[in-house]
Amino acid sequence: MTITVYGYPNTRTLRVTWMLEELGMDYNYHLVDLTKGEAKSDEYLAINPAGKLPSIMAEGQVLTESCAIVNYLAAGHPDAEFIPIASPFRRALYDQWCLFSLTELEQPLWTMSKHRFALPKDQRCTEVLSTAIWEFQKALILLSKGLGEKDYILGEQFTGADILLAHTLFWGMAFKQQIEQENLKAYLGRAGVRPALAAARSREQAVLRDKQH
Repeated sequence: MTITVYGYPNTRTLRVTWMLEELGMDYNYHLVDLTKGEAKSDEYLAINPAGKLPSIMAEGQVLTESCAIVNYLAAGHPDAEFIPIASPFRRALYDQWCLFSLTELEQPLWTMSKHRFALPKDQRCTEVLSTAIWEFQKALILLSKGLGEKDYILGEQFTGADILLAHTLFWGMAFKQQIEQENLKAYLGRAGVRPALAAARSREQAVLRDKQH
């Protein structure tokens, strides 16, 4: 099965391409050029009415939301163990950290994005930015405690939850947010050198270069 990914570099799409590369799956990358407003085009809105990235076409159907896509891909390859299947409690812990990534760790960064550039200018409220920075720091404390001395969030095994968490931390660094916890720095170091991440980034940049030429 070949999957089509609709995305753009340096967005949540990287979570999807990272997982695809970890699994060694074939996929087509359809660039939705955000700089040209293509996410709001009739063509793309017919795929994802929210006009957001990423989306994928798989099994003749569209799937949106990066966490759902990552988990769908991981569940399709149980032997790779990117998603727990043997233990209901371990699976619940996995879900816990996926949800934490979206609702606690990412949420303040998305607030920063919206009120810096994503929302129409008349809907932005710059006063909220200091609160978002504070919220992100609070989430880092919780994540640091949850990670403890483990290599990855569930232990020695790298999982889809780590893709979500690490990508969000990379996002925070891109927004120049301080990450002072030593275990989180080491965690990012381990995640950041995974060959699949380098391959996903390279694939995205290659697609962008091809589109520009």
